[in-house]
Amino acid sequence: MDALEEYDIFYMDQINYFIVLTGGPGVSKTTLLKKLQKEGYRTVPEEARRIIQEQLANNGDGLPWKNKQHYASLMLAASIARFLQEIKENTQHQEYVFFDRGIPDTLAYIDMEKLTVAATLLEEAKKYRYHKKIFILPPWQDIYKTDNERKQTWEEAEATFHRMKSVYEQLGYEVIEVPKTSVELRYQFIRKSLGLAAH
Repeated sequence: MDALEEYDIFYMDQINYFIVLTGGPGVSKTTLLKKLQKEGYRTVPEEARRIIQEQLANNGDGLPWKNKQHYASLMLAASIARFLQEIKENTQHQEYVFFDRGIPDTLAYIDMEKLTVAATLLEEAKKYRYHKKIFILPPWQDIYKTDNERKQTWEEAEATFHRMKSVYEQLGYEVIEVPKTSVELRYQFIRKSLGLAAH
């Protein structure tokens, strides 16, 4: 049974409210999402950092520098589960929800690393859609830093950006690049691009 079946009556309306912010690592997505949250918008944190923290705490191997296959599977399952949860929770409110990365981000990772995931799962994942406009934050070397969960080199960060942009475009989304500027101007840019009234 299709996991979306019980939500079909709401689904097409919901995707117009689900906005994805994506990009390579270290591009200040978290800062921008905090700004959106402060302005009253609902936000959904990314699953990657949570999974990495859990795996580190439990001495698991589902980490991008240990077992990429396991990590990708955990990511895809968690991203789909969170998407369905948001569909359910937003049926009554119908308000804009900003996601820190979407399901296609995991598809891009799987593609980049040439991993093997069940074809049925991949096709299922592609069915879960967001707003047609996807906002991508470009690589920004001046602010890029690594930490315990972010270990990619600058070159890897750049490659991630290009792969993610390509995957979203292949899936039919309109990918909009967010300018490298202050968080306030980025926030205003996104709001203007979506045609949102003063919030």
